[in-house]
Amino acid sequence: MKTNVIQLLLLVLFTQVGMAQNDALQWLDLELSNYQYPYPVKTLDLKIQEQDLKMGYMDIKPEHFNGKNIVLMHGKNFNGAYWETTIAALTKAGFRVIVPDQIGFGKSSKPDHFHYTFQQLAQNTKALLDALHIEKTAVLGHSMGGMLATRFALMYPETTEKLILENPIGLEDWKLKVPYKPVEWWYENELKKNYEGIKKYQLVSYYDNKWKPEYDEWVNLLAGWTLNSEYKTIAWNAALTYDMIFTQPVVYEFKNIKAPTLLIIGTRDRTALGKPLVSESVRKTMGLYNELGKRTQKEIPNAQLIEIENVGHLPHIESFNEFINPLITFLKA
Repeated sequence: MKTNVIQLLLLVLFTQVGMAQNDALQWLDLELSNYQYPYPVKTLDLKIQEQDLKMGYMDIKPEHFNGKNIVLMHGKNFNGAYWETTIAALTKAGFRVIVPDQIGFGKSSKPDHFHYTFQQLAQNTKALLDALHIEKTAVLGHSMGGMLATRFALMYPETTEKLILENPIGLEDWKLKVPYKPVEWWYENELKKNYEGIKKYQLVSYYDNKWKPEYDEWVNLLAGWTLNSEYKTIAWNAALTYDMIFTQPVVYEFKNIKAPTLLIIGTRDRTALGKPLVSESVRKTMGLYNELGKRTQKEIPNAQLIEIENVGHLPHIESFNEFINPLITFLKA
């Protein structure tokens, strides 16, 4: 009885905090023009799929440039801004850091209609590198960015000097376990999102129910969009990228990666697409990063594995030093 009362009080407190936070949320426009990134943002004009689109990106070149470049690819629920501390550490170590917001994300265009493929996003990123006259670079991808970084490395092996995958999704093929849902289903789910739901998902899925104030920003960015009268555009793009993730696995091509690869895996992570659509018994077999990291290391030729215990989906946010030290060591090797 006492436990139930405590749980009820915690739920009420969480709801009240959520409501207060929701009232203080900043309205955000579709391309985050009223949100400041940690470094200056430039744009690349792209003519793709019969549309004129803009790709936002940060390009940070240190004073003591060591001649090496690295591209940072963000996850689905994020944008380039969450790489702030990673950028600072890498530039301090001498690396030039390029951080694009993919089309449909962050400060980049949100098209009304777009055929999302990892190949298209990789091609957009290569166009950015060509515009910057960068011929070779390391590529780091987190979460969905890990799937994109893998596709980029497969498409452009001559450009990819090294590949780093930080808790990438797509280490398993969810189509084998999860029933397919059309884009409209994902769209309806996106339309239902609000501050409380977004925070609850990140609290449980990313941080093992242990919240820190510095995590608020990544909830507020997503929730701020829901206040926009054009949120349907954001929701539609999000639905299209869910379909891309679900239908375009990279797991079967890991064996073809040529670049030296580093896997940085928070072993507490249990992220997997479609968990609510399967039974509890099947759900328990999905997103087991403590197993997936080891399996993936065996599949990728010349791969190293760094496992970070008791850390979830975002090592570079949750446990920065354990993330950045092996990363810089690998890049300098």
